[in-house]
Formats: sequence, structure tokens, C-alpha cells
Amino acid sequence: MNTSNEFDNVIKKCRTLFAAKLSDYGASWRIFRLSSITDQIFIKANRIRTIEDKGVQLVDDDVKSEFIGILNYCVIALIQTELGISDDGHLETSKALELYDKYVLQAKELMLKKNHDYDESWRQMRISSITDLILVKILRLKQIEDNQGQVSVSEGAAANYLDIINYSVFASIRLE
Repeated sequence: MNTSNEFDNVIKKCRTLFAAKLSDYGASWRIFRLSSITDQIFIKANRIRTIEDKGVQLVDDDVKSEFIGILNYCVIALIQTELGISDDGHLETSKALELYDKYVLQAKELMLKKNHDYDESWRQMRISSITDLILVKILRLKQIEDNQGQVSVSEGAAANYLDIINYSVFASIRLE
């Protein structure tokens, strides 16, 4: 088990889907406000939790694809934080992928540091606990958004998005 390589393999799948959707839809997500992106992440995480609790899913999209969606929406949120909202939804594909790679690299660097300190404890966690951690981070993001981005002693929004990316990677690895 090499977490760095496993991380890269998950990201490769996520990036491939991100690029394919850019080809299909362009960067239509550029019109999203951060609160809307956070809500999209919430919907996906809540669906995972509902499936975990009920033990049955009725829509074909599997749980793993939801974690991929969560990860990609977090990257979108980070891009939107940097660029701001665009009313026309325009962003060159090459620039979108460059920014995607930038934020995924930031997440990986953070993951490697935390993984060192926590000694890969995520490998012993239940997927349901990872889901709950993602939901907690989403609630934190909503509170930060309600406070117009102001925090007094806590991490800001970007740190929460990066953590959610890493939790999504961990869940995807565990689901393999």
C-alpha cells in the first residue's frame, strides 16, 4: 500500500471525468456561487449517508461515483474562490485543468503531511465515519459562508474543501 500512488490513481479517475464533463458542458459551473457548490457537495454526501443507513439504493449511480463528484465539486469551489463567479460560464479547458491540477496538488501535499502525523489512521476508519466527517466539514463551510467568510480561530473555507478532497480520496481507496 502506497498512499501517494493510490491518491494519484483516484485523482486520475476524477480528473478524467472532470475533463470529459468540461468537454460536454464547458465550464457552466462557473456561474455557481460558493454556497451553491457547498449545497451540491452536501446533496452528494447526504445521499451516501442515506444509502449507508438504508442499505439500499434505487438510483444507479454508485457510492464511489458520489465521492468522485464530491471531490470534483471541491476543486470547483477552490477554482471559484480564486477566480470568482462568471456570468457567462466561460473558462478555457486548459486553464480549468491547470487549476484542477494546482488544487489537487495542494490537497495531496496536505494529505501527505497529515497522513504522516496521523499514521494512516484513515485505513482503519469505517466508510460511514468518513462520510460523517465530510458532512461535518460541509456544515462548517455553510457556517463560514453564513459569516461571509469570516472566522476568528478556525480554518477557512479552503482548508475544509481540501480536507473533503482528501476524505473523498480515502473513501475511494477504501471502496476499491
